[in-house]
Amino acid sequence: MISAALSRQRIAHWVETPPVQYYIVGLILINAIVLGLETSSEVMTRWGGLLVAVDRIILALFTVEIGLRIYGHSWRFFRDPWGVFDFTIVAIALIPASGPLAVLRALRVLRVLRLVSMMPQLRFVVEALLSAIPGISAIAGLMLILYYVFAVMATGLFGATHPEWFGNVGASMYTLFQVMTLESWSMGIVRPLMESHAYAWVFFIPFILVATFTILNLFIAIIVNTMQNMHEKALHTEQAAIEGAIKEEGVHVEVELRALRAEITALRCLLQRE
Repeated sequence: MISAALSRQRIAHWVETPPVQYYIVGLILINAIVLGLETSSEVMTRWGGLLVAVDRIILALFTVEIGLRIYGHSWRFFRDPWGVFDFTIVAIALIPASGPLAVLRALRVLRVLRLVSMMPQLRFVVEALLSAIPGISAIAGLMLILYYVFAVMATGLFGATHPEWFGNVGASMYTLFQVMTLESWSMGIVRPLMESHAYAWVFFIPFILVATFTILNLFIAIIVNTMQNMHEKALHTEQAAIEGAIKEEGVHVEVELRALRAEITALRCLLQRE
């Protein structure tokens, strides 16, 4: 029982060592190149058999790696979100991509996303984005309300003369989204509108100032603030761990000093008796 547990720990430690992790990252990069080459009909005609063989070998190695991690960590593996993420991606790749499941063949490229779980910097960014979802959802709700209000106004103002852009609320929201991205908003939309509505710019300039330069910057502010808070939390946790280690070492030194003093006192008593 104890030997089996030690074996699991050794395997788990070995899989997580830097050389093995670097090897897996290299396989992911090679797999990404292979999947990209498989989209070329000319390359597949000439090297298709080799590329398919390399892809299968890499998938087999991924499967072995996931299997070793599951064996090493046992049920604790599935308590790690990134472990479940890796397992899901590899499991999707193992499903036969034929018949009604042929669409899963296109999902093989998801294996490239394993780079996110393998690199701590990318994991930090993804975790920050996930942590920022509540704030982003609030800003998205505000933007939806803003879009709806401006879309109703635009439909009433410009729908009669330009129904292709503002014929209904849905078309108006799509047109306003294009305006928000600043893609041909002036020459493509506003200037043609100004031929029949000379003061159309009075409507669109405030919309751009609010939607593009204010609301979108709020998204960036929330993400940056979340990343900063996570960084400070990580530093605080690391500092607390260091302080705990120092305190524990201090207690250990104090115990040793007391033992040393007791020994010195005992030696003095012996010397006095002699």
